[in-house]
Amino acid sequence: MIRRMLHVAAFVIVLLVAIPALLVPIYALPVVRPISTLMLAEHFSFQPFEREWTPLSEIAPVLVRSVMMSEDGQYCFHGGVDWSAMRTVVDRAIGDGEAGRGASTIPMQTVKNLFLWNGRSFVRKGLELPLALYADLVWSKSRTMEIYLNVAEWGNGIYGIGAASRYYFNRPASGLTARQAALLAVSLPAPLTRDPANPSAGLRRLAGTVEARARASGDYIGCIDGV
Repeated sequence: MIRRMLHVAAFVIVLLVAIPALLVPIYALPVVRPISTLMLAEHFSFQPFEREWTPLSEIAPVLVRSVMMSEDGQYCFHGGVDWSAMRTVVDRAIGDGEAGRGASTIPMQTVKNLFLWNGRSFVRKGLELPLALYADLVWSKSRTMEIYLNVAEWGNGIYGIGAASRYYFNRPASGLTARQAALLAVSLPAPLTRDPANPSAGLRRLAGTVEARARASGDYIGCIDGV
């Protein structure tokens, strides 16, 4: 029985490694529009969801800047994993026994959305790190950002910036204002509880900080075409 369980576990691990290894180069092609594991779950459980693929060229540059400044300020300068931020999180966890949020880069979040599952676990993180390094090596920074913005969850059944901008602000992603972009960006860490269209006072303060950072981002966003 134990041997059988070990064989099943080994088979699952091989699948979790082999499938992304094959799909990452395919997802590098601009004509391919990847979907996330959450979208697949919604589909196979017959739950409705909204998703509208929006090319990066049709997304307001201020939204790209806002997401980068909110989620991964060193996006243009790391190779998929921000090792400095990772060491800080590990040191904090060792020091006080609690792992704080942070260190999860946009490439890490993207591969998690595409290939893995939600929830914290050492197994998922152990798979996420090499996948992020691999994806960052294969995809351009612009392509990674395009995929991320189109598979990110922005609410219950709301996936991608195209659907999110229409759902919350009744406008295409190309027409987002700086304030709307900042509100959408700061809702990403908790999309099921943060409402960009009806923000709390705390969310408005966060959005104000991100809006200022996006406005002053300068060279930090130089790796993204057209931004």
